[in-house]
Amino acid sequence: MAPIAWMAAVSLGSWLAISMVGGDRVNPELLYGMLGPLVAGCATWFAVDRVWRSAPEKLTAVMTAGFAAKMLLFGLYVGLLPRALALRLVPFVVAFVSYFIALYAMQAMFLKRLTAPR
Repeated sequence: MAPIAWMAAVSLGSWLAISMVGGDRVNPELLYGMLGPLVAGCATWFAVDRVWRSAPEKLTAVMTAGFAAKMLLFGLYVGLLPRALALRLVPFVVAFVSYFIALYAMQAMFLKRLTAPR
């Protein structure tokens, strides 16, 4: 579960640092832009770790199903949340895309390490 701790620490740490500098100019959009990718990334890694330990041959199928689910959920998240919470769209989307890219890059590195021959 160390990858989940790393993703959470990096996300929360960067959010705190940016919030200290930007204050109300970046929040609450930065927080909500971070939460979606962070929750999805942690859930994905939890599933990847669980499948890898029990049935590694099923990993690709689980990741494919997870990708499809995330496409739907992220579409709803980005489409509905800014309206529901009256968030400014540009800061929210910038934060969402930035955290999405950073967290999935982290997951790629963790996945490479997990599946590397020992």
